[in-house]
Amino acid sequence: MKWLVISCGVVGLSALALVLWRLSDIRAEKVVWNDLLQQAGPAGSGFDLSIIETLPEPAQRYFRYTIAPGTPLVSVVEIDMNGQLGLGTKYEPAYRPMIADQILAPPTGLLWRVRTGPISGSDAAMPDTSWTRFWLLHLIPVVRVWENSDHHRSAFGRVVAEGAFWVPSSLLPSSTVSWKPIDENTARSTVTYGNYSQSIDLTIEADGRPSQVITQRWSNENAEKVFREQPFGGYLSDFREIGGYRLPMRVEGGNLIGTDDYFPFYKAEIRTIRFPQLDQ
Repeated sequence: MKWLVISCGVVGLSALALVLWRLSDIRAEKVVWNDLLQQAGPAGSGFDLSIIETLPEPAQRYFRYTIAPGTPLVSVVEIDMNGQLGLGTKYEPAYRPMIADQILAPPTGLLWRVRTGPISGSDAAMPDTSWTRFWLLHLIPVVRVWENSDHHRSAFGRVVAEGAFWVPSSLLPSSTVSWKPIDENTARSTVTYGNYSQSIDLTIEADGRPSQVITQRWSNENAEKVFREQPFGGYLSDFREIGGYRLPMRVEGGNLIGTDDYFPFYKAEIRTIRFPQLDQ
């Protein structure tokens, strides 16, 4: 009986520790979300076409399509989405329904909170840290990566790439953003922030619609599980006008895009997009 009591006590304390650990993660997510909101500040002045007149022609088409003249320039967006996550491989993708919300403030960072079946958790990127934290049944930790320089560099690549999807104003030319032409339908933007510099190639259709975004992202999602630069990106579709911005409501993306090994593990359908700066 004594050992049974002790065993029950140990199990109870372990369960309590896991609950407190999970609550700590939730609190950290709220802190990051609020920090990104506070760093954004009020929206900037209205978009002026003179800002882009020296850019490569595909880049000019991109901005004319995605931002209406006079639209206040924002640096943060809140997104609600659902869709599918591939938890397997290209040949056995094991797609599962997902529901997620996200705050994206390029180049500062992002927080993506997702639930797919019994697994839930978040990806985060901030100037000084990043993490991937996932739980089974909200109680059992299954993936935890943080305070890792490779992960941080990789997370920055995601922030910049998704900025091209949903915060086109983040790519307007500045002291930290430059552009160069690739061909008549492709332009390359390079974003420098903190210790990192990330380039992304945008394929721009004749009407200005960005149909594809590709970046050489620092990643170990390869057969060798070795960190290196490799293609990452997505295909954009179903554009809609929201607050003066024309943004994709469907995104498919994954690692090794443009190669035979491309695996679109991320298929998102956007439910809502909000610009909190426009409410200030």
